[in-house]
Amino acid sequence: MGEVMAVLTRPFGATESGRAVCLHMLSIASGMSVSICEVGAAIQSVVVPDGRGNFVDVALGYDGAPGYLHNGACIGAILGRNANRIAGARFELGGTTHRLAANDGPNNLHSGPHPWHERLWQVGEVPHDTPDGASVTLELVSRAGDQGFPGAADVRATYTLHDDQRLELTIEASATEATIINSTSHAYWNLNGHASGTAMAHTLQLESAAYTPVDAALIPTGEVAPVAGTPYDFRSGHALGDILQRLPQGLDTNFVLSNAECVERAATLVGNETGVRMTLSCDAPGLQVYTAGGLDARGKAGAHYGNGAGIALEAQFYPDAIHHAAFPQPIYAPGHPFLRRVTFAFDAPGR
Repeated sequence: MGEVMAVLTRPFGATESGRAVCLHMLSIASGMSVSICEVGAAIQSVVVPDGRGNFVDVALGYDGAPGYLHNGACIGAILGRNANRIAGARFELGGTTHRLAANDGPNNLHSGPHPWHERLWQVGEVPHDTPDGASVTLELVSRAGDQGFPGAADVRATYTLHDDQRLELTIEASATEATIINSTSHAYWNLNGHASGTAMAHTLQLESAAYTPVDAALIPTGEVAPVAGTPYDFRSGHALGDILQRLPQGLDTNFVLSNAECVERAATLVGNETGVRMTLSCDAPGLQVYTAGGLDARGKAGAHYGNGAGIALEAQFYPDAIHHAAFPQPIYAPGHPFLRRVTFAFDAPGR
């Protein structure tokens, strides 16, 4: 086993109320490192070897806490309670109608104001070595009625960097009453480097034979449609730029996974300039692929993140699942905790 470290590197600023924010860096012998910000439990950087003796930071992020405290693009962060959209900003559960903020036209997106991804999470365990890597756990308490959702939820996000260059994320949440929990990572990836401009020449391959069509407001119609013969067929892998000639608006699309709630490969992304490859595996029923149309943010070292500057691969339940009984349901109750497992494995084959 290679030498591993878990380092609390430095203060990372403060919240507007003056509470200190820290950045936690996990590193392994290959030189790969991952930094996690306590605001939003966000991935701030992922530095990987490119196979040619260089290192490249492949995750979009900010240089300090203020970026994460006002993170409208959700860069790097953990989303909750519900990632993605809920039609009409309301849902019924247990005979009660629960009303949410309408922050995406008439619909709710990523749960609404005061989102998890702009809150200060607490260190649950001191960053530490594991048998094959380094780990840090961040925790959040979501009170009963938070953002309009029923019940309270205790949430834990654990990042573990393994010495084979796998970053593992486990999100756990336990609820005090039946509620929706659909939490995921909203990291943006550019495998040419976070400041390299567009990622739309990357190659993407998906282990998905179906997707969920949507209306003009990006709310699913309820149909599960085959990708065969459509621009959404990534089973063999395609350069995103080629596909976007047929989909000029880009992707903000849920792809159906068939993993029986086991952690299985869902997506492979390859940087066209560096050759860095990221393989995402997860136990989620769906993978939302977002090619960052409309992204406009000032990131690390003053980099401008514009349209297509990164690709988000969000392991989650289908959008608006609560209104479609045939979709897998994100409903959790006491004794039935939420668990989401995602791994990001990096290498540079052929370099």
